Amino acid sequence: MAAMTGDGASFPEAFHEAFPGLDADSSHVLIPEPAADPAVIALADRQTLRLVECLIAEAPSDCRRITAVFALTLASEASRVLHSTDRASTDAAPSPGALRLARELRRTTARLPRGPWWRMTLDLRVDGSIEVDFDYGDEPFPDEHLFAPEDYRTDLEAFDWSAEKLPTWLSAFVSHGGRQERSPRKAAVPADTHGARSAQGVSPNELPGLTETWARWAVLSAAFVAAGSDRGPRMQPSHARFEGSKRGGSTLFLLTGDRAVLSGGVWDSPHLADAYRGDAPHPELFAGAPIWVADPLLDERGKAGLMSFCYWWESGRWLRGESPKAEEIATAIPGVWTPETVVGIVSSLTRGAARDTETAVRRLLTAAEGGFAERGMLAEVFGNGEGADLDGAYHQLVMAGVANRTDLPQLPRHQAIAIVRRYMLAHDLDHPDYRVADLVADRVDCGWMVYAPVTAGEMRLARGLFFVADDEVLETTDTQNSYPDQYAKEVARRYRERWGL
Repeated sequence: MAAMTGDGASFPEAFHEAFPGLDADSSHVLIPEPAADPAVIALADRQTLRLVECLIAEAPSDCRRITAVFALTLASEASRVLHSTDRASTDAAPSPGALRLARELRRTTARLPRGPWWRMTLDLRVDGSIEVDFDYGDEPFPDEHLFAPEDYRTDLEAFDWSAEKLPTWLSAFVSHGGRQERSPRKAAVPADTHGARSAQGVSPNELPGLTETWARWAVLSAAFVAAGSDRGPRMQPSHARFEGSKRGGSTLFLLTGDRAVLSGGVWDSPHLADAYRGDAPHPELFAGAPIWVADPLLDERGKAGLMSFCYWWESGRWLRGESPKAEEIATAIPGVWTPETVVGIVSSLTRGAARDTETAVRRLLTAAEGGFAERGMLAEVFGNGEGADLDGAYHQLVMAGVANRTDLPQLPRHQAIAIVRRYMLAHDLDHPDYRVADLVADRVDCGWMVYAPVTAGEMRLARGLFFVADDEVLETTDTQNSYPDQYAKEVARRYRERWGL
């Protein structure tokens, strides 16, 4: 940056000296646009210089740089000006005059081949440099500069500009019409059998099974948290999500009955681009999908028309409608493809914490797939130093349900009796010779055996025994003579299986 022309020179003075002829009808070309009308370019150039002059006149005297952003449609606007000195930067609102000039410039540049811009950034420095950038939506706008779809539709109509000429994301935002949304009511409507498409099976070579996918996703999530990364996959109970570095992403929802939904979007999906350009029909992502594949289980991209794939797991296999093959959605899913993929990614995040990192990662992954991963396994991968967030990483495994539970408390005796009492009353099992008021509980492995005892010298058959595990799961037996010790062992075994103990 060139030095100012004296310690007391203001920004306008220094800028005008470094950029002489700002107000003149000069040959400065600030808006190069090939194959454009030279008269339009000249007018736009003069309007840009007037806007620059207006912004300079409003700058503080000690300013050394001005950055102005104008986000405009015919119906809405959001703008700001940033004044920077050697010590700090302050925000300011552009004057009405600056806004008027920006709108005039937009109307002029809308006659150029690219049509109307949606955001404009001007960067002015004290050395006289001027940078002008017109944003046509090649990348998604930040939330503060994203207006309602109808505002863009109004612009397109006013400028005689087709939504098909917009970038895919903006075209979808403006014109998706809810075509990728699937409310439970819509999902429940039977598909028209005439011409209806059925679901396609997905080869196991394309995408691993649900158990492997879920466990690998969980291990990757734990690894990114342990490494202190704000990015990467994350787990919630029955819900996994991922936002990739290439702006693709996905969500995976688990349901009871060994079912799941995996959906998301690839940023540069050629299928969506062709559809929104009008070169191909929109893919039927839900062709053949069951009724439970609905909005509550679908990636948020569907609400913006940018979901490019939807798979669902049912009857032990992945299925899809007109979604692309798995290799085409790789950037939107974490690296769950093979154990080697997971080992490679996790090892790259460890910074060499373990002597044999790959072996430690494989042990963690195997344990997670079996549902008995432990915190100590994370320490083997990442070490016990302060640099690794092992608590946060282990919490990812716990939320995913792939961690070995060692913290389950023993169920109190009175709660076990209360559970049986409620069950007996609900099923009309309270009789004079077997009263809920007489219930007692004996401790067994991982739970309680609850029953009404026999009076001394009395013998009665067909008396029920109840077993309540420490996680409050109730099991019943037919008679008191059905080998209660052996049954108690089975109750404990099932309890340990549920919790990976």
